[in-house]
Amino acid sequence: MHLWDWVVIAGYLLVMIGIGVWAHRQVAGSADFFTAGGRMPWWLAGVSHHMSGYSAVVFVAFAGVAYDQGIVSYVVFMFPLAFGTGVGAFVFAPKWNRLRAHYGIASPLEYLAQRFNVPTQQVMAWSGSLLKVFDVAAKWSAVALLLNKFVGIPMAWGIVITALVTLVYCTAGGLWADALTELGQFVIQAVAAIGMIVAVAIALHAKGLGLLSFWSALPPGHTSPTTSDYPVYFLLVYLIVKTFEYNGGMWNLAQRYIATPSASAARRTALLSSALYLVWPIVLMLPMFAGPLLVQVADPEDVYAEMAMQFLPPGLLGLVLVGVFSHTMAMAASDATAISAVITRDVLPRIWRRAAGFSDAQFLKAGRVLTFVFVLLSVVIAVNAENLGGVLSIIVAWVGALIGPISIPMILGMLRPFRHVGPAGALVSWAGGLVTFAVTKYGLGLVEAVTVVSPVLVSLLLFVGVGALRRDAPPEAEEITAALTRDPEPEPSPA
Repeated sequence: MHLWDWVVIAGYLLVMIGIGVWAHRQVAGSADFFTAGGRMPWWLAGVSHHMSGYSAVVFVAFAGVAYDQGIVSYVVFMFPLAFGTGVGAFVFAPKWNRLRAHYGIASPLEYLAQRFNVPTQQVMAWSGSLLKVFDVAAKWSAVALLLNKFVGIPMAWGIVITALVTLVYCTAGGLWADALTELGQFVIQAVAAIGMIVAVAIALHAKGLGLLSFWSALPPGHTSPTTSDYPVYFLLVYLIVKTFEYNGGMWNLAQRYIATPSASAARRTALLSSALYLVWPIVLMLPMFAGPLLVQVADPEDVYAEMAMQFLPPGLLGLVLVGVFSHTMAMAASDATAISAVITRDVLPRIWRRAAGFSDAQFLKAGRVLTFVFVLLSVVIAVNAENLGGVLSIIVAWVGALIGPISIPMILGMLRPFRHVGPAGALVSWAGGLVTFAVTKYGLGLVEAVTVVSPVLVSLLLFVGVGALRRDAPPEAEEITAALTRDPEPEPSPA
């Protein structure tokens, strides 16, 4: 690392904190903190949705897969995000916005108490919050691994530094701060990514190759869209998993739809995010695909950091590191805001009677405190991430497998064809998916693809099957699912 690299990093961190301070002044109440008051422009929400959707794991775990196996890393891990978000633009995104318009929700789980019942809502809230603590912990661990590789900062310190900066701006400005910093991060990352591609192109040219011709020189199988580790059936079910995950299963992404002014704006948000998921990961991952031709590394997860250090000039190396920072900070900050919304709005009033009577100012204060607690817990876990199976294991196996059981009742509960499914179908679906994950991963010790595929399929079948047999939905389910098919009537203009 050169002095200019440190200047770039310090400048980036100061800008992020500055945005948080500015956004703090825009937050007048809990609605501003959790949903930007329903005033977020669709293009800003779209960039924010995209940036909140993946993290430094792309530059560590997925880079390792790209180095070892090639383009399957994009096809299996990134293309499903574009597919799922594109589907959601027409099916789910407008419904999230209508939930706010019709029912004034500030948390993605807020409507579940009426749609199913309070116990169902609480089960989803507690299990989803616990999962997200581990998910964000894995993100801290991934970016700390790169910090360690780039500048030799110990893992624990890398985790703490990244988390502290994120904590400052997300507790100060809430969703506004998240979205605005994500927009700045996207611009910074674009410059860094283009710089990395230029550097790799120069290195390839020195070997008589180009960005269009190096593919034929890659090891056998590196241009295959699926592999024995990630077969076709894994991809097909991953498409289903990510459709649920990126349309509300990841609560922070549902917030982007909720925060837009209208259902049509939410649809445009999803379409923009889908287009970015389709194209931008290719730009980011192109150097990783070329990695086997340019560097030799003992650990495949080090490939991106090694290429950056070998090929980038002073200043640009710091910018690339900032680009890696950006995804992790964006995802972790938006997760923290979403979790604090769920705990503040859905859990706290149920377990603490006094919280049910909180004023708006008290809800805002509680949201900031809970954001701090969430980040603190995730940091503690991140320091011990390797004891939980490593970055890729946590992200792919835990989150990929468990997001389905948690999100299926929440997502499908908005749709008219499932209006008859009640608490029994929701809870059995959730429990069946979790049991399936435990049995396949820890009981039978099956391969990773099966442990990811099985829980979501079992949950989906149980939700549909048990729901069809029991048909125990409360009367409100009919009203809610009907309301989500239409926009609210416009308020009459003043005479």
